[in-house]
Amino acid sequence: MADEVVNNGLPEKLHHQSKVAVEEDGIIDEVNDSPIEQVKLTVPITDDPNQPSLTFRTWVLGTLSCVVLSFVNQFFSYRTNPLFISSMSAQIVAFPLGKFMAATLPTKPIHIPMTNLHFTLNPGPFTLKEHTLITIFASAGSNGVYAISIITIVKAFYHRSIHPLAAFMLALSTQMLGYGWAGIFRRFLVDSPYMWWPSNLVQVSLFRAFHEKEKRPKEGLTRLQFFLMVFAASFAYYLIPGYLFQAISTVSIVCLISKNSILAHQIGSGMKGLGIGSFGLDWNTVAGFLGSPLAVPAFAITNVLVGFVFFIYVVLPIAYWNNVFDAKRFPLISSHTFDFSGQRYNVTRILNVKSFEIDLESYEKYSKVYVSIIFALLYGLSFASLTATISHVILFHGKTIYEMWKKTTKTLKGEEVEDVHTRIMKKNYEQVPQWWFISILVIMAIMALVTCEGFGKQLQLPWWGVLMSLGIALVFTLPIGVIQATTNTQIGLNVITELIIGYLYPGKPLANVTFKTYGYISMSQALAFLGDFKLGHYMKIPPKSMFIVQVCMLGNQS
Repeated sequence: MADEVVNNGLPEKLHHQSKVAVEEDGIIDEVNDSPIEQVKLTVPITDDPNQPSLTFRTWVLGTLSCVVLSFVNQFFSYRTNPLFISSMSAQIVAFPLGKFMAATLPTKPIHIPMTNLHFTLNPGPFTLKEHTLITIFASAGSNGVYAISIITIVKAFYHRSIHPLAAFMLALSTQMLGYGWAGIFRRFLVDSPYMWWPSNLVQVSLFRAFHEKEKRPKEGLTRLQFFLMVFAASFAYYLIPGYLFQAISTVSIVCLISKNSILAHQIGSGMKGLGIGSFGLDWNTVAGFLGSPLAVPAFAITNVLVGFVFFIYVVLPIAYWNNVFDAKRFPLISSHTFDFSGQRYNVTRILNVKSFEIDLESYEKYSKVYVSIIFALLYGLSFASLTATISHVILFHGKTIYEMWKKTTKTLKGEEVEDVHTRIMKKNYEQVPQWWFISILVIMAIMALVTCEGFGKQLQLPWWGVLMSLGIALVFTLPIGVIQATTNTQIGLNVITELIIGYLYPGKPLANVTFKTYGYISMSQALAFLGDFKLGHYMKIPPKSMFIVQVCMLGNQS
């Protein structure tokens, strides 16, 4: 059906092509395009099912990309201003390497002994689908392993040891649990045309710039030429703030004028103050924590900006200079904990070394835990944002989700909530069976229970805590996924999970962070997988190939 439509890659013709009527099994059907204008102008509505995807080149370049990005991002995550290298870097580097391998590797088929099977190291030109799968390989490793933070806490902060097998099983189970949630919610967050994942469109545009032949306009540049020009210029420029003159990464005019004034630093510092008059000439300063704003829709940026201005420049100053919660005793902006005197909280004074639990008698003698005013307000804002997320999804996307659910249960009577991309994928490729995802979910849940209950209960979290954390992840994956799939903004569960387990099971530091990891990261990993599935959905990658790639890379990364 839709794969028979001819597309020359020009965005202005996509809308016209979406009205072409084609015949399939004697039935005339209108090929509708995506209801999202950005998708309609970016993603091609054609597919070549015979184009190779999971090849030797894919495995080599994909595995290398996953390993390198996993190590580099984990290494740089310990910086004060973290440096994050996204899968787009691997997407750029993989193109010339793939072309080189296509030009140099032998094409002669290799026979597998004692079988009728054979394969080739070089099936022909480097394809768009190979390039996409390599990028998905890299994406699986680019986010690092959050559970490593628990191991870091045990080793560096508490100066204790953890069983190596327990550490491995913790890392593997937290990474793989999300894949189970992804399988459950893929119909709502991947197949639905209204879940369009804005960040994927940037990568789709780059794929098309690399692989589509485009005639250079008169006195203009092709997309590939424009990309190479910007790439070279940005690479050359980064030498200035990144190496030659690092001071311009963050510049505060107010602090430069009044170097010894505490008030000036509170107002002008971009790191420990309100940041008025501060700016950065290093792109990593902009994108280091929240990611690139270029892939976020304008309405979402405006929404965040209004909330930021009100919170930082209205609520925070009023609370601080009115000494709410003894705010003036502590720094204006800090994520650390403090004692009654304003000094950093000495956790070792309240910790029972033998049982590795809080000693309440020592706690009462020492001090309550205090936090900065911004930290206290942020916790309240985190609770409010989760409630708002559920309300927003019910009010604005509830009908669509309900229709998709009825379709899942085969009771939808009216029009199916599909677009041309979903129909192409269903027509041309065999879908991944649901039981594959459920099996992974069950196996990883059992592994999580064994990890927490075994090994002398080093992680302190009981079995009911593991199941509760997974329940929280299950409940919030869909509403938070809808927000991310439409605004490229993810709401975190780290605060609410800390609060819940801290109230139900107090005085257990490792139980707290383990509960948070299972509850928050399994949801976050699920959304990362769903985003990759949507990218493969747009680029028409066989679902089973994506499944194999992601499962293999998660095991390799852990």
